[in-house]
Amino acid sequence: MAILGAESSGKSTFAAALAARYDTVWVPEYLREFVETRARVPLESDQFFIASTQVARELAAAPRAGALLFCDTTPLMTALYSRFYFGGVDPGLAALTAARRYDVTLVTAPDSPWVADGLQRESEGVRQSVHRMLLDELAARAIPYLLVDGPLARRLLQAESVLGAPAPA
Repeated sequence: MAILGAESSGKSTFAAALAARYDTVWVPEYLREFVETRARVPLESDQFFIASTQVARELAAAPRAGALLFCDTTPLMTALYSRFYFGGVDPGLAALTAARRYDVTLVTAPDSPWVADGLQRESEGVRQSVHRMLLDELAARAIPYLLVDGPLARRLLQAESVLGAPAPA
């Protein structure tokens, strides 16, 4: 399950809550770790590495997952940010983005207060621009998605409309 959204839209919180609710695992966003460990924002030359590491972690987590694996971002978001910040997407990242398929795509609405997060967060304006770019890209690629909005409890209920109710404990 792909969980996409602009910065500071609650993807990580949502992914963790979904994994707990459906008794499975989730794959955290590698970009966050990249920025924290290197104490810098990524360069254009880092984009493919970031996306391929994200995919490698998805593949490593899959055997530990139940029927569902929640992925906090995908190469598509890396490609969008690459286009936003660097004006394009290198061929390797474009190919990786095109090759990855997810059964369900959930998009987190940027409707919570924007929170600065050191090097990784830029502004409310960037968040809204990236959100619009994401919706346009999903439409251009004919990728169906569910936009989840509101507080976490509401988002979890909205997700049930495509994931089904979790099994009783």
